[in-house]
Amino acid sequence: MFYTPEEIEAVNVPNIQNLLQLDPWLEPFKHEIKRRYKCFLDHMKWINDVSGLEEFTQGYKEFGVHVRDDGSIYCKEWAPGAKELYLRGDFNDWQEFTHPFKNVGFGKWELTIPSANGSPVIKHLSKIKLLVVAHDGRRLDRLSPWAPYVKCFEGNIIYDQLLYNPSERYQLKYPHPPRPKSLRIYECHIGISSSEPVVASYSHFKDNILPRIKDLGYNAIQIMALMEHAYYASFGYQVTSFFAASSRFGTPEELRAMVDEAHRLGIVVLLDVVHSHASKNTNDGLNQFDGTNACYFHDLGRGTHELWDSRLFNYTELEVLRFLMSNLRWWIEEYGFDGFRFDGVMSMLYHHHGLMTNFSGHYGEYFGLSVDTESFTYLMLANHFLHEKYPFIITIAEEVSGMPTLCRPVSEGGGGFDYRLAMAIPDKWIELLKKYKDEDWNMSNLVHTLTNRRYGEPNIAYAECHDQALVGDKTLSFWLMDKEMYFSMSTLSPPNLIIDRGIALHKLIRFITHTLGGEGYLNFMGNEFGHPEWLDFPRAGNNSSYHYARRQWNLVDDPLLRYKYLNNFDRAMQHLEEKYGWLAAPQAYVSRKNEGDKVIAFERAGVLFAFNFHPTQSFTDYKIGVDTPGQYHIVLDSDQEEFGGFKRIDQSVDVFTRNEPWDNRRNCVFLYLPSRTCMALALQ
Repeated sequence: MFYTPEEIEAVNVPNIQNLLQLDPWLEPFKHEIKRRYKCFLDHMKWINDVSGLEEFTQGYKEFGVHVRDDGSIYCKEWAPGAKELYLRGDFNDWQEFTHPFKNVGFGKWELTIPSANGSPVIKHLSKIKLLVVAHDGRRLDRLSPWAPYVKCFEGNIIYDQLLYNPSERYQLKYPHPPRPKSLRIYECHIGISSSEPVVASYSHFKDNILPRIKDLGYNAIQIMALMEHAYYASFGYQVTSFFAASSRFGTPEELRAMVDEAHRLGIVVLLDVVHSHASKNTNDGLNQFDGTNACYFHDLGRGTHELWDSRLFNYTELEVLRFLMSNLRWWIEEYGFDGFRFDGVMSMLYHHHGLMTNFSGHYGEYFGLSVDTESFTYLMLANHFLHEKYPFIITIAEEVSGMPTLCRPVSEGGGGFDYRLAMAIPDKWIELLKKYKDEDWNMSNLVHTLTNRRYGEPNIAYAECHDQALVGDKTLSFWLMDKEMYFSMSTLSPPNLIIDRGIALHKLIRFITHTLGGEGYLNFMGNEFGHPEWLDFPRAGNNSSYHYARRQWNLVDDPLLRYKYLNNFDRAMQHLEEKYGWLAAPQAYVSRKNEGDKVIAFERAGVLFAFNFHPTQSFTDYKIGVDTPGQYHIVLDSDQEEFGGFKRIDQSVDVFTRNEPWDNRRNCVFLYLPSRTCMALALQ
């Protein structure tokens, strides 16, 4: 939107001084921050002039197909490019023109079907479709964009909309858990959560996986691939029905029960929401819904993401904003979700979508013409609404460019997110494992990667997520141990140097990421115990096999396999964080990163952390600086036997500080640091 300099100068961003005090380097870009905030204010006025934010974000109550209390059925759609619109289905033997919609203006269409003696004409779970007649005469079968339940029946490849009107609904019993001070996320996928080569269900996840997550000490789950997607192998990122929970995993009632059980266990439930793009499917997706190439999306080149082969939303359109913001509210109100991980935020933020672009960190890259203001404004609107309406809400941005202000409050002119994903960290670990020998790992560069984040804009750190597990890549454990995992993971097998190295480094990598890398932590399901191989969904290229589309819990449950050691360490790590809360503490003070010794030491939340990455050298009486004097006790040691270690450290022996300044700390301790181990020490 275009504004005069005078109009922008007159804009009052309530708390912009907080932002500028936090980062004075933003001062030269104050004008652009105010311009963005002006766009946000104008959109808020636009929405308030139409209906107000409260009504605007409940579009799912108005649009779609609804059974009213008197048994009549009310339908409403936005299809500005359509010439005619009809409803058909099982209820009228699929006749095309018996139930026409009425054009009520502004691209909106309405239809009311009276009841039959007080009962709905369309029965629960009967198939329905919209028939769109385009201006060129084409007759197009479409699903309602607001459909809450769609299903693909055996023998078909196209999804059908089913009227969802059960006589009884599962009633949510448990409130939203308090927002965690330290966020420990277990990223998961319902369909692959079974050890069997099948598509697992919501009920299976509720009964079998949630107890594992609770036992491990995670306090949040982030569920991916939940919004309905016709192509299973898309991992849920080619969404076709935005209001429908995937029916391949079960019914909406079973999902509600699963979320409710998570809440009973005190686990926050986050949805991996995809508002950055949509599937190109037409018969069962949003694409060309009204017979035109626009409607919910930009027309021509701007409406297509060439790399993802998907459609891009038109965030300047009021009805698109209603659709997307109502979609966020729907998942909270209907299913009880506690927050969202927004996928593809970097793609949204820039006209170039981050493609063929390297970010140097110069602020001009974030406040120039390449930024898509319309997308940024939508994210401001979404975060403003969510945080004002729901005090418990958590929003996370999948964004790697480092856009300043993205995780600052909207009242400061920021994007309003609570966290961004620290996506450079897993890339660094893969780079080290693929390209460098252990003895060539650069400690300073590693620390830089783990700590290189904007102050005051929290990050979710992770060593690996689903991206690293997908076919074409490998999990960290498989990079570390590869084929030896097939033959040498038994506790009865002879010692194996590759396995010993892999188990040791797996623990170090995850613990230093957890303690140094961010203000939250994320793990993808199964990787906590070193899940081998990769993740691959059934497709033509693998003969539609489910062999790699599962999680092999049998590996960690077998007491004769070494996977249990990594699982034990991950559990200890999560529970230790719960006790000391380093994720909620300020960034660590790194006192040592010695290249020759391969030692890293730092303090955070009153805990002293020491890592020895050296492949062969152990150190006795290794001097490490510490600020607070006193008696320190080892609270976690990766070399413990229960973690697959060699028991080289006597945990009964406490460590006392000496009043000798070292590494810019006021005191020091002397530690025994065996090779490839880490430890945490806390004051007695």
